[in-house]
Amino acid sequence: MKFHLAINLERMDDTADMAAIRDHTVEMVQMADKAGFEVAWAAEHHALEMTIAPNPFQIMTWWAGETENIRLGCSVANAAYWHPINIAGEAALCDLISGGRLEFGLGSGAYQREFDRMKPGLDQKDSYRYMQEMLPLIRELWKGDVTHDGEYWQFPKATSCPKPAQDEVPFWVAARSPITFDYAVANDCNVMSWPLTMPFAEAEKYKAQLDEAIAKAGGNWDGTFAMMRHSCVYDSEADRAAALSAIRNVLGQFGNLMMKKGDVVNGFPDKVPLEELEGNVRVDPAMLEENLLFGTPGEVTEKLRKYEAIGVDAFIYYASMGLGMEQQKRSLQLFIDQILPEFN
Repeated sequence: MKFHLAINLERMDDTADMAAIRDHTVEMVQMADKAGFEVAWAAEHHALEMTIAPNPFQIMTWWAGETENIRLGCSVANAAYWHPINIAGEAALCDLISGGRLEFGLGSGAYQREFDRMKPGLDQKDSYRYMQEMLPLIRELWKGDVTHDGEYWQFPKATSCPKPAQDEVPFWVAARSPITFDYAVANDCNVMSWPLTMPFAEAEKYKAQLDEAIAKAGGNWDGTFAMMRHSCVYDSEADRAAALSAIRNVLGQFGNLMMKKGDVVNGFPDKVPLEELEGNVRVDPAMLEENLLFGTPGEVTEKLRKYEAIGVDAFIYYASMGLGMEQQKRSLQLFIDQILPEFN
């Protein structure tokens, strides 16, 4: 099993120093690079301090200049917010500057609040249609001139400038529903899934949906299946308590966005009272410690073996959850020193 890192520039309140957050974020990516992680992932979100990522390609290009080997991915660019020519050129330039390290992830977004500002009138649940029109079009733009007359975009003959450095850029789709798994497999895309705070059975469900999609496609798929979880490794009770407190705090803000409860002031979401959170946003400490990649090195290794056993090819260590910067580094270093060797 391979290992990836997902990390954001994040501010939980206005006392956090942006320069310190900038430096910390790239230091975490450099740690992963030196340790042999395969990919570092950057998100796309808008007008939210908890995930500062207005352009993932800019973030990835920044990381490219500060690293040597780690590949650089967007998880994921929101198709509805881009024009195909624009995103094809931005992504190709990132690939060129990074020396051919781009992993191109495309998706359909998460928060209706963002759509209300970035694409007014579009319901988040319908945004997958933009992704499905855009994905094959980007591949065509990277080959040369193409004329397009689609449902969402129309333009005369044009191409991507520049072209990617790689002959074949790996494509990724974020999938949780059967229709998206079907689309990813049919279009030769790698798949990443995020069970949020749900039990391990949710990961098993995603793998079953992937297997069903592969069967529908005649068994022809040789992509990578990646699973993401919030992750924290600790070897002291103080760090354990801090991790559980941090994730519960960030889930209060995340719940605001997912459930459309509460205001967002200057980019900071009001925290939804924990007792009001439900569905995919569950905050019982014992449940969180069981479901997420939380625990001592031995406990985390045991959890990862379960993902490996169901056929997960790559695990995405999601570091951003409002945890203190030094503890984030301690956790990642424990992972590097005591867990990675178990999978080499």
